[in-house]
Amino acid sequence: MIKKCLFPAAGYGTRFLPATKAIPKEMLPIVNKPLIQYGVEEAIEAGIDTMAIITGRGKRAIEDHFDISYELEHQIKGTSKEYLLEEIRSLINSCTFTYTRQKEMKGLGHAVLTGEVLIGNEPFAVILADDLCEGENEGVLKQMIELYKKYRCSIVAVMEVEKEHIHKYGVVETKNLEDDVYIVSNMIEKPKSEEAPSNLAVIGRYILTPDIFEILKETKPGAGGEIQLTDALKTQAQNSMVLAYKFKGKRFDCGSVEGFVEATNYFYNKFLGNN
Repeated sequence: MIKKCLFPAAGYGTRFLPATKAIPKEMLPIVNKPLIQYGVEEAIEAGIDTMAIITGRGKRAIEDHFDISYELEHQIKGTSKEYLLEEIRSLINSCTFTYTRQKEMKGLGHAVLTGEVLIGNEPFAVILADDLCEGENEGVLKQMIELYKKYRCSIVAVMEVEKEHIHKYGVVETKNLEDDVYIVSNMIEKPKSEEAPSNLAVIGRYILTPDIFEILKETKPGAGGEIQLTDALKTQAQNSMVLAYKFKGKRFDCGSVEGFVEATNYFYNKFLGNN
């Protein structure tokens, strides 16, 4: 049903300067894989076969990563290191990658709108690669797609956040629908803690219906002077139905140094356990 996943990947990654001066933040490695590869693997697990990536200037390494490197393949062919490329080879062969560039950084809403040319008129998923997620029994996106099959509307993944951190997120106001599933009545981008309608914060996993594109075209700049996806989803919630899903699993904020180190330690220990 949902066959395309959009990856907004045009941001500058300023919190990781100077490393991100020449390296896309999405290509920073967690152990032995770049951040964006974890997201692509999550999408594949959810049954998605087309990865639509929004890039920008200086992001060519993303395209190169999801392509064959003939020189490298030739150099390690037949050696003890050849097996190290098996995983990425399999990934490249199991899906299609499409790309377009976001010419100006005008916010997440603008990045999603830029992807309309790659998505078309169909429901789609969105993964923000620097939100690295580990589902309990199945990936977060797979959990959300199962929920979409039931309700056929836009869905945002949410998690409970402590009051002192709530100002960093889009926050939802909701009423309960079923266990861990809520109907969204309002959304506020980066509210002050005393103005937050709940402690449920939106993280970087979305299922969106295609009418979001027309809403985004009419959405005015909001917080930070940017076109906020949160504002468009608020409008969509008023027009139809948007759900918030408290997912089962862990989420690492790899857009911050603290979260990046936490994810590295977690996946390193998992890596050791698998070897």
